[in-house]
Amino acid sequence: MRITAQRTRWAPPGVTIRALPAAGHDFEVAALVLGGVLVLGALTSGLARRSFLSLSAISVLAGFVLGGGATGVLHFNPRSAFVADLATVALVVLLFRDGLEVEAEMLQTQWHLPLRKLVLAMPLTAAIVGVGTHLLTNLSWTECFLLGALLSPTDPVLSSGVVTNPRVPRLVRHSLNLESGMNDGLALPAVLALSAALASGSSHFVWWRFVLENVTVGLAAGLLMGLLAAWIMPRAKGLGEGIPSHQRALFAVGTAFATYGIALVPPHGNGLIAVFVASITLGIRRPEIRSYFQRHAEDIVEIVKVGVFVVFGSLLTLHGLFADGWAAVGIVAVTLLLARPVAVFAALIGTTTDTATRAFMSWFGPKGVATITFSLLVLSQRIASGTRIFNLAALVVFCSIIAHGVTDTAGAEWIARRAERGGQPAPGQ
Repeated sequence: MRITAQRTRWAPPGVTIRALPAAGHDFEVAALVLGGVLVLGALTSGLARRSFLSLSAISVLAGFVLGGGATGVLHFNPRSAFVADLATVALVVLLFRDGLEVEAEMLQTQWHLPLRKLVLAMPLTAAIVGVGTHLLTNLSWTECFLLGALLSPTDPVLSSGVVTNPRVPRLVRHSLNLESGMNDGLALPAVLALSAALASGSSHFVWWRFVLENVTVGLAAGLLMGLLAAWIMPRAKGLGEGIPSHQRALFAVGTAFATYGIALVPPHGNGLIAVFVASITLGIRRPEIRSYFQRHAEDIVEIVKVGVFVVFGSLLTLHGLFADGWAAVGIVAVTLLLARPVAVFAALIGTTTDTATRAFMSWFGPKGVATITFSLLVLSQRIASGTRIFNLAALVVFCSIIAHGVTDTAGAEWIARRAERGGQPAPGQ
């Protein structure tokens, strides 16, 4: 049966959905894709705990099969406003969720390991990836370091067996969780600055103006909005008695998007940085908001993630992923086997962690949502090598999903047994 192209009034700008003639309407195809992925993800959730399958992996695979890489049922213009807006929405939701998680973890006594990885290992990872990319390709230094910034954040969602297994030492779980929660927001300024430099041309990009207008204003807007949100939400007494928990969760979601919008008002700060700062501030001032958000708003996060992963997968093609040939494979190896391990071992020098613990934490730094959404953001901008950078980052994410997914259960059991034999609840404590 031949697939024909259709477009209806509801389709967003830059999006074409090719439907089978039997489907009749584009909306039915879109609903089928989203619903099918969610149903399949729910049915295989038990299996996902014991294998490399996950809702993220299923979503990317579904997008690839339905996109230009295979059947061509879904087709998205990678440089359209729709793709950029979807990536922005995903970042707003995910950064806000990550920011809310920070306070609970920071109250833990063991904060020095994640801090070392954030301050030392993360920029070192980006630098090693950038240098490796420059040696393997003909990309400019700015383009290489942009790829390094894209691949520096980690995502334990793709190795859930590590961060959810109670047998894994508490220090390890805490370190990986806090690192992943904060590195999205810390990588963002570098991604935005390098993207701006490439999009506008190096002769027009003034770094100090970018820092002043984007980062500084974004930080200030986020801090003010976080404080304001914490103040206007009633406590348990008085007006607060009549607000149900799900409305408090929606209050948090509303704060995220309101903060993003406020930050873009002149003098035009960075809305994503503002969202991350606001969520940390709100979580510190009103810790109960975190529990409301976790109970009632996590489904929103999951749906947004599914949408981003499906769109991401639909933009991939085998030709694009391996356009750089063996150089692309080399960048995957440098990122997963060299950059992260070297950076983590260097950052943890002088700590009480042993070699096995450092090796475990250096391996489990998978690339996921942050890299995907940042890459979509880069792809939507007018960067000469944007598509090439996107494909290189996408190949690393693809390989990370498989490599870390296959090894997370076995790795978690190994470090758990080792800790139990040593008689210590958490290495390094």
